[in-house]
Amino acid sequence: MLQEFIELNNRVIDRFTPEERARLGIHTCPGGDRDSVHSADVPYSDLLPSMFSMNVGYFLMQLASERDKDAVYKLIGEHSRDDANGVPQMCYVGVTNPQNPRVESPQEIAAALVRAANFIPKERLGATDDRGFSPFSIDEKPNHGSPDYAREVAFQKIANRVQGTKLAAEQLGIAIPS
Repeated sequence: MLQEFIELNNRVIDRFTPEERARLGIHTCPGGDRDSVHSADVPYSDLLPSMFSMNVGYFLMQLASERDKDAVYKLIGEHSRDDANGVPQMCYVGVTNPQNPRVESPQEIAAALVRAANFIPKERLGATDDRGFSPFSIDEKPNHGSPDYAREVAFQKIANRVQGTKLAAEQLGIAIPS
């Protein structure tokens, strides 16, 4: 059924110009409701090869909390495409875990991106968070304590992701657009 879903999506996606499709993307993660996951038992090896056959410009993928990152980086590198019907596919890998209140350092984030660049073309590699932060809603965050603390953690993680991405770009010799 997954293949039929992708074919149906591509029929719609292909109605857009390459410039428009560069701004269309896909997000995948095992879920994150109330600090728990609902699809963590579905391995990326069952999903990513098919997912990258969608003709969109970018993918946001949960990876900071992934156990075997290298295996997933390898799948991304093997299946993401330089040309998805006229659009290069950007691969944004998760480098912060919103479900864990521990704040990743910029150096840890840079190291994760530099490691990912061993598998994913560096010109198509980017950083993201594993999933959205929800400190502003009524979603309870048992691991974080109060909503105010969760909000502070979210902003620290985002700031460190930006700094870590800049560090990785310097190490990889990539210019980051302003």
